[in-house]
Amino acid sequence: MPHKIYDLLKERILVLDGAMGTMIQRYQLEEDDYRGERFKDYPHSLKGNNDLLSLTRPDIIKAIHKAYLEAGADIVETNTFSGTTIAMADYKMEDLVYELNFESARLARAAADEVTTQTPNKPRFVAGAMGPTNRTASLSPDVNNPGYRAITFDELAAAYKQQAGALLDGGADILLVETIFDTLNAKAALYAIDELFEERGQRYPVMVSGTITDASGRTLSGQTTEAFLISVSHMPLLSVGLNCALGASQLLPYLQTLSQKSDFCISAYPNAGLPNAFGQYDETAEQMQAQIREYLELGLINIIGGCCGTTPDHIRAIADVAAQYTPRIPQANLAN
Repeated sequence: MPHKIYDLLKERILVLDGAMGTMIQRYQLEEDDYRGERFKDYPHSLKGNNDLLSLTRPDIIKAIHKAYLEAGADIVETNTFSGTTIAMADYKMEDLVYELNFESARLARAAADEVTTQTPNKPRFVAGAMGPTNRTASLSPDVNNPGYRAITFDELAAAYKQQAGALLDGGADILLVETIFDTLNAKAALYAIDELFEERGQRYPVMVSGTITDASGRTLSGQTTEAFLISVSHMPLLSVGLNCALGASQLLPYLQTLSQKSDFCISAYPNAGLPNAFGQYDETAEQMQAQIREYLELGLINIIGGCCGTTPDHIRAIADVAAQYTPRIPQANLAN
């Protein structure tokens, strides 16, 4: 199944799902929803731990996956953006990390398989989402001690290896290292993934997606788009791309750089515009569709989806327009 995606990427543009957090917010969940019966007496606040909902409200998470799949997504991301011991330390839930990732992948797998059964000519895939953690290996969190680091490369690699293993065990087809603001964190993830593949004797497709934080065209740790690409190109990747932070129109020049420089497939899942004064996203599905059409007309994209503020309506509009265009041809293929 994972290898089928390579063939499909030559035939058409694949559609990734939209924002999990945006959809969870629509349910207006309270502390009791996050706790469920199992964690009703937990000594720490759990509201906001969206990954935990895979255990306490699996009905909601699966419903969100199915909504995106039925809107036209070929790939759904697992509900595991914070699924490492590093990020879960905020909730004192490090011991739950394997279960959280395994169950999240299992839920996404079940949703994908159910929808694929309805339309067997269109296989759906599960991408195990591996977020950036809340630590940075390249920068000091202490302005008075620039040499200090809150995390080491080895600690990041160990956490990512545990997460990746659980995601694959739960049924993920792809591993997606996403929203990269510090490429050294991403390199720890790729190192861990490669080590895991070697130990298991089987390789899976790997997607990498960075985030450009502002109009400077750089990641938070200071890399340009091209430098980011070079830093992760040592590993054979299914795709490299960008997500989050910026809307579709703001992301365009950086996608052009990736498309021109990379031999990998290119992915993009921008926000629904830039946030307003209240942190909300106002860009409609139609507005976002029009901006993404420009990506497609320029032949920049192989995988397209949505990040913050996007909903099944956005993904439906994106899928509709993506079906009208052929996928980007990677530079290596053009040379052959």
